[in-house]
Amino acid sequence: MTEKDLKNALAERILILDGAMGTEIQKYHFSEYDFRGVMFANHNDKLAGCNDVLSLTQPEAIAAIHSRYLDAGADIIETNTFNANAVSLADYGLQKFVKDINRASARLAVAEVA
Repeated sequence: MTEKDLKNALAERILILDGAMGTEIQKYHFSEYDFRGVMFANHNDKLAGCNDVLSLTQPEAIAAIHSRYLDAGADIIETNTFNANAVSLADYGLQKFVKDINRASARLAVAEVA
């Protein structure tokens, strides 16, 4: 959707934004192993609870959540980047992966809209 398309749609109706990504992620009951995935199997810090890293380690789940929101009628979906900044990711020793997480999250959202 282009900026012009967005403005036209907003002029015609109320647009629906997706819902709570974190709540949907919790439904998966991911373990520490799941949060780590292959990429972070030997990472020194605990990763459970770092939902943003799931865009790298569990991309299928994140894409599925986006897809369900779109199927439910969302016009706009957000990326899985609630805490994808250096300060927040430092709690998990992932601050050097900020760019990777943000890019992966954006790619997943865009792929579901396309």
